[in-house]
Formats: sequence, C-alpha cells, structure tokens
Amino acid sequence: MGLGWDETVYVSQVSGHTPAAFFSAPRARGVSLLVAPITSWSSSTELLRVYLALLSGLGLFLALRAWRGLFPARVLGAAGALFATLWVTVFYGPQAMPNYWVAIGALAAVGYFLRAQADPHDRAALWGVGASAALMAWMRPTDTFWAALPLLAVLVCVHRWRRPGLLAALVVGSATGTAQWIVEAYVGFGGLSERLAAASGIQGGLGWNIAVLDQLRTLGGRSLCRPCAGSIPATPIIVWWFVLPLLAALGLAVAVRARRTAGTLLPLACATTVAVPYLFMIGYAAPRFLLPCYALLAIPVADALIHVVTVSMRKRRPVAAALVTLGLAGHLAVQYAVLDRAVDRTTASHRDWARTAAELRRLGVRPPCLLTGHLAIPIAFYAGCRSVQTDGHNANTTPADILGAAQRLPVAALTTPKGQPPAFARTWEQHQVGGLRLHVAPSAG
Repeated sequence: MGLGWDETVYVSQVSGHTPAAFFSAPRARGVSLLVAPITSWSSSTELLRVYLALLSGLGLFLALRAWRGLFPARVLGAAGALFATLWVTVFYGPQAMPNYWVAIGALAAVGYFLRAQADPHDRAALWGVGASAALMAWMRPTDTFWAALPLLAVLVCVHRWRRPGLLAALVVGSATGTAQWIVEAYVGFGGLSERLAAASGIQGGLGWNIAVLDQLRTLGGRSLCRPCAGSIPATPIIVWWFVLPLLAALGLAVAVRARRTAGTLLPLACATTVAVPYLFMIGYAAPRFLLPCYALLAIPVADALIHVVTVSMRKRRPVAAALVTLGLAGHLAVQYAVLDRAVDRTTASHRDWARTAAELRRLGVRPPCLLTGHLAIPIAFYAGCRSVQTDGHNANTTPADILGAAQRLPVAALTTPKGQPPAFARTWEQHQVGGLRLHVAPSAG
C-alpha cells in the first residue's frame, strides 16, 4: 500500500535511505522510534508492514492481558475481536502512525490501573501503568493528557482510591515522552507555548468546533476529511457508530447490577475524555483519531453482548444468540467492504507518487536532490530527495536557499496543473505527470 504522507515524515527521521522531512510542531518521536529497528537498515515497505502488523497484534494481546482477573477471558477475547475487526483498526494497525499505539497504551493503562487499585502490592501493575503511560506520551503527548484525565481525577478526588505509588507511576510514565517533546519545543520551536501555538495553527486552531458529523463522513473509508464536505455514508456503514454507545451503556448497567461498577465506568470515562478533542475541538476529522476511544469501549461492549446471549431466558437464548451473531456478521461484512475501498483508494494515490518520483529520476532529479511545492514531502521520500517549503506549516527554507541549492544539485518544484510555480521556478523546464506539473531546474540535466 505504499507509505502515506505522515508515514514518510515519521519513517524519514530514522531512515538510512532518504533525508529527514520537516518535523512539524504536533508530531512526537514515538513512531520513529517504533519503526527504527526496520527502517534504519531496510527500505522495504513490505517488511515494515509485516513488522508493524505483528507488533500491533502483540500490542493488543498484551493490553488485553492487563485486564486479566477484572473480566472473564471470554469477555476479553470478544473485546479484542471487536476492536481488531474494525476497518480503521485493520487499516492503521500496520501503518507507521501513532493513534493505534495510543489506543493500545490507553487500554493497557486503565487495566493495570484497576489491578493496582485492587491490589496495592501488585508491583507488576504499577510498572504496567508507567509503561503504558510512557507509550502514549511518546506517541502523542496531548492525547495522553485526555486519556489519563479520569485516572488522575480519581487519584486526587476519591479518598479511598488515593495511591501515591500509582500516581507517581502515572506521572513519571507520562513525563518520559512528554519531557522529550517539551525539550524539543525549546530547541526547535522557540519554547513550549510557541510549539503549542504552532500545533494549534496546523490543526486549524483548537477551540469549540463540533466535528461529530465530520467523523461520521470518515466512516465510509476517508482517511482524512479536511475540508470535510460531502454526504453522510449510507446507514449500514454508520449504524454501528450509534449502536456502540448504547451497548456501552448496557455494559455499565450490567456492571452496576453485578457490583463491579468501577471496572466498567473508568474505561468509559477515559473513552469519553480521549474523544472530546476530536469530536468538539478541531475543525476536521480522520477515523484514526478515535481509535483510543474504540479500544476502551470494546470491553464494556463485549461484556454487554455476552450478557445478552448468556443471561436471556432459556427459551429466548437461541434467539438472542442468533440475533447477535447475525448483527456481528453484517457488521463484519460492512467493515471489510469499507476497508477494501479504503485500501484501493489509498494504494492508487501512493502509486501516483511513486510514478512521479520515477519520472523525476528520468528527468535527472536523482539523489542527492531537492523538491519543493505541492506534495513535495511524500514524493521526495519516494524519490530519495530532501523536501523543503518556503511557506505554510512546513516552511523551513527561503527561495534564495533553493536557488543556491540548484547550483549544486538537482532541484524541482511541484505544482498542480492549474497552479502557478514560485517566482524562482517560472523559467524552469516544465513537465506534466499525472495530476502534477514538474518544474525542473536547468542544473538537473
């Protein structure tokens, strides 16, 4: 499926085969560290995908193990199956992206947190809380805050839940990744407030923005909805999104009746807070943003479904089991139909980037080389070039620097067919490739 735009940025930071792309303010280094064991010595996308697929499966298994003793094994198995068969989970699990790993960290953190509360002498649970928080923080520090907010609240506000060691594990684990992000803010962005402001600007300005309908639009297989326009997908594609909170509420009711409320209420609270910024605070949407929410909801939802099947009256039990089975089968069919379309669409766009890179090489733009302009970041990765921009969120150079580089190495500027090239490239040789126009500096020949 080729590497996507964001993936090329993360992978290029540790790749031995292409220059590092500009690392913008919202990004964190966790994904780059995750892929480094492969990308530092191999440029094979297939090998990277297999590595991440195996690692993501192992991560989900370990996160579910954190809940052993809190729920029956059949509930945990069902929860893993529900989460692992969402099209967005299958799509992003083998990708070099952070959101899946925030989901794994959040799921494991809540499980270990509950175990540590139940047994203050469980040292393994304390280490698990710290490691899970660290995983989230290295991937996305801001998501860590939202995911851990209910955990911090009960530690501070509920007297019988106060555990100094547990609070320390949560804070220290979160600090490992967050501290690196803060240090980098002062080194590369002028300070923490400047980096936060830059990150907010890249995301369209954080504030009161209701993005619920935008998230609904992404359920049809759109990896990014910005600007988010178009119709809502058909009912069979989005119905699971509305059934999910109902089943979660049923799971909470089951837990209250069984007098184990905390084990269900806490993951529901964390799922709610981690979804808040992506539903109500940004003006665009991507399905991967809600992966942590789906992972945390999976256990209460699985508990509710198993309760429906096993606790029904003996005469009604076969009917309940049949209805649940049919519903899940239909849900699975829809998820994989959406997945198939999403993969086809993504693969086609990435192949276009590869073809453009091949054409650039044919025109003489070969490493070491420099690209700027529209889609320069991913295409530069495919071509083995360095990417730069003179304006926008990824600005990291000036026109004078680009002209100076053109005297030493091959340089090209990319535009859309109707777009105007930058002033310094208006006299450069033009070539049309697919949906792009290539402006190649004379020195490339």
